[in-house]
Amino acid sequence: VQLQASGGGLVQAGDSLRLSCQASGLTFSKYHMGWFRQAPGKEREFVAVYTYLANSVKGRFTISRDNAKNTVYLQMHSLKPEDTAIYYCAAALRTPDSYVYYYNSDIYDYWGQGTLVTVSS
Repeated sequence: VQLQASGGGLVQAGDSLRLSCQASGLTFSKYHMGWFRQAPGKEREFVAVYTYLANSVKGRFTISRDNAKNTVYLQMHSLKPEDTAIYYCAAALRTPDSYVYYYNSDIYDYWGQGTLVTVSS
């Protein structure tokens, strides 16, 4: 299984960016595809999956997926310096628990390599 994330870069506060993550080697429709991020010196945190968004990004980020392309997207608007982090995509097998514990990185089976987003003020 491979999850290939892309789309990161250096942007200014207020800008938009779209991250992509293409999956291979798994049955895409059977998995939740989520996004996490890790800022320098901080723990990895949940960003988005399915229809769920972290409070810190609600109203600014949206998550979507294209099952035909085995790809999940994270559209980010109104970026802030505090959004600076390495963004990781991850895949979790759809189970009843996965709809409850979607924010917990432990339930994710596969992880991408991460893509760096830097937001300057």
